[in-house]
Amino acid sequence: MKIFCGVDVSKARLDACIEPGGIFESFDNDSDGIAALAGFCRRHQAELVVMEASGGYERQAFLLLWEADVACALTNPRSVRRYAEAMGVLEKTDRLDAGLIARFGLARGIRPTPLPSPPQRRLKALVARLQQVTDDLIVQKQRRCALTEAETLASLDEVIALLKRQSRTLEGEIASMIDDDPLWSQLAQAWRSVKGVAGRTVARLMADMPEIGTYSNKAVAKLAGLAPLADDSGIRQGKRHVRGGREGVRSILFLVADIARRFDPSLAEFHRKLSQAGKPKMVVRIALARKLLVRLNAKARDARIKYANAT
Repeated sequence: MKIFCGVDVSKARLDACIEPGGIFESFDNDSDGIAALAGFCRRHQAELVVMEASGGYERQAFLLLWEADVACALTNPRSVRRYAEAMGVLEKTDRLDAGLIARFGLARGIRPTPLPSPPQRRLKALVARLQQVTDDLIVQKQRRCALTEAETLASLDEVIALLKRQSRTLEGEIASMIDDDPLWSQLAQAWRSVKGVAGRTVARLMADMPEIGTYSNKAVAKLAGLAPLADDSGIRQGKRHVRGGREGVRSILFLVADIARRFDPSLAEFHRKLSQAGKPKMVVRIALARKLLVRLNAKARDARIKYANAT
């Protein structure tokens, strides 16, 4: 029988529960506590540590456990909560949650989440920071538009100038990373052949969807939250809705697909047919983004094959 360790993650604590057995222990969410958690898992012969993606508080534990040769998997908190409700567990405590996470992993047959390479982690961090700087820059510009007092405007201009410098620096670092990696540079070249796909789109895809080009078109669309999910029962055929997926990738594809259709006749015709058929605007946006993603996935697949044959 498999043995899993469920870990409920918070900013300060890691609450761990071994299942089967219900053996519970709590650790600090720091390097010493994570080392103790690794020892706890070894003592009880846990094959896999399962933890929820908890807004970043799980990252250090995930990385350090893998470095200690303890396999880890990340799972969706919503899925765990729905599993708990299905099992009739409505209470919520850290100890209960840790046990539920372990039992969910066992029931679902969860597999380890691969450890990202150091360049992949750095790229993801840089892309996330660039998005933060861009969002801050938009806010500061909006504030500036509503002001007229000279001293306040000067203060905002100073902040805006700083954010612009940081944005340029981050963009340069990201571009250098992509250019220096043989596979990434081939992927970037393939994607940029689609008019409308620029550097930020390339960086977001590489950072947030490193699997692209290795999955089927249907799987990659579901990964991005752009695949309509069935909602049928008996003779009833419900409307298909998209749900879940990687929001950052989906958001940028919405924007880029709308730009790309202005240059690509096939995308423009696809958009026109859906619009003339009376499809809601959001349905059209989703379908167009999915079509673009499928195209990028195909280009990534070809680029990966080309790279593999060259090495």
